[in-house]
Amino acid sequence: MEYNYLGRSGLRVSNICLGTMTFGKERVDAALSHEILDKFVSLGGNFIDTANVYSIGISESIIGQWLIKQKREDLVIATKVRGTMGDNVNNVGLGRKHILQSCEESLKRLQTDYIDLYQIHCWDDAVPPEEWLGALRDLVSAGKVRYVGVSNVCGWQLQKAVDLCKYEKYPPIISLQQQYNLLCRHPEFEEFQVCKNEGVGVLPWSPLKGGLLTGKYKRGVKPDKSEGRVGVIAQDESKAMQSAPAWSQYDNNEEYWKLMEALGKCAKETGKTIPQVAIKWLLQKDVVPSVIIGATSVKQLEDNIGAASKWRLSKEQMDEIDSLSQPDIPYPYEMSWRFNKIRINPFFPQAYVQNKL
Repeated sequence: MEYNYLGRSGLRVSNICLGTMTFGKERVDAALSHEILDKFVSLGGNFIDTANVYSIGISESIIGQWLIKQKREDLVIATKVRGTMGDNVNNVGLGRKHILQSCEESLKRLQTDYIDLYQIHCWDDAVPPEEWLGALRDLVSAGKVRYVGVSNVCGWQLQKAVDLCKYEKYPPIISLQQQYNLLCRHPEFEEFQVCKNEGVGVLPWSPLKGGLLTGKYKRGVKPDKSEGRVGVIAQDESKAMQSAPAWSQYDNNEEYWKLMEALGKCAKETGKTIPQVAIKWLLQKDVVPSVIIGATSVKQLEDNIGAASKWRLSKEQMDEIDSLSQPDIPYPYEMSWRFNKIRINPFFPQAYVQNKL
């Protein structure tokens, strides 16, 4: 495991973050969750992410039961606020009342007196950002929150929040938790350029696109329900969503299979697995200090965490994967890139996402 600074802050986190959305669900009870947490820490992990809405508080409670037996100062605990937590009309969103109440409830469930990274789970169109930034500032001042982050926001929303923090003296935003993987690269066009310009670290979620980047599915063979989330959705496409798309969207997609072939080739060349290659590709992007991975078993955690060690994909491998996964660049991003690709000033930092080799 390697450790990186989280954005423009003094907080160092393991380059793999344990995501706990599955904790408390049917397949991952408290006992198994604690095994996964123990293994993660034994492998060098110090960064754990949850949210109040994960299993409606159960994920946080499971972590809290485990956390009281650990050295709290050795760990970085992140959670989120915004989702619906009850029938009361104020039990949702980013209003001051909901944030302050949610923080207190998260602290109780986590059995700790502070949260290292408190993140808004999504933008709230009904609430001015000054209101939720003010609530977060008060939580930082009270010692209940150490750092502030955001998740699932648009580029303009991120820039607006960052500017308010700079000019109105709210606590700085140090991280953006966003879906990012080889099948979802459009955040590179806008949000991640804000991150590079403003010193915000990117925490990718769904690094394997709900299982589509594991390499375990075959062309022309419809996955079964027993084969994970991809199989469940393949059998009932009404459950599909952007982060977990329908199998039919990829089964006849030539570009997808060319990408999977290239990932398989890289896996053989490096002696790693396809999921490890897909996660390492993320870790070699200069905006990414840590990648969030979930696990429903200790074995799955051990397999995927193999991406965390110091091995590297070569420039040729990164370039090939980049080329095969490159989405169409829409206007005005393509025009801006074309006009500026030779306008390189070494004294002015570039906002484009770059590879680390």
